[in-house]
Amino acid sequence: MFLDMKIEEKIQEDIKAAMKAKDTVRLNAVRAIKSAILLAKTAEGGKSELEDSDIIKLIHKLAKQRNEAAEQYLAGNRQDLADNEKAEALILEEYLPKQLSEEELEKEIKLIIEQLGASTMADMGKVMGAATKKLSSVGNGKTISDIVKRLLSQ
Repeated sequence: MFLDMKIEEKIQEDIKAAMKAKDTVRLNAVRAIKSAILLAKTAEGGKSELEDSDIIKLIHKLAKQRNEAAEQYLAGNRQDLADNEKAEALILEEYLPKQLSEEELEKEIKLIIEQLGASTMADMGKVMGAATKKLSSVGNGKTISDIVKRLLSQ
């Protein structure tokens, strides 16, 4: 993803670069990642070192929060705040793996269904568990769920 650099190291470098560039939106977004990492490390039962996959999950959560906040601000007629949240979400998404298209997700889910021998809606939990485990970093959970429902109900 970032050659030999771990995501955490990349974030630290990006904080310095954003400070030098006086890019407050980028600085706020990257600091939010750093903060989430520190919280995860110091949480009760937390690990002292996080894997890149753990950090990606944190960034997914932060990006989702920003997008939901932007929707709320738009509903409240606060375009200025919504724009800021969307800008931060875009910066956060730069740290995430490339998302698969709906067609690519469907292809992967068909393979999972085939491997599990699933055929009815009764198998939804089994398929969702496997699909979420395999595809959560490259696909939206709701999209995955919708595709699984559609394929199992055919």
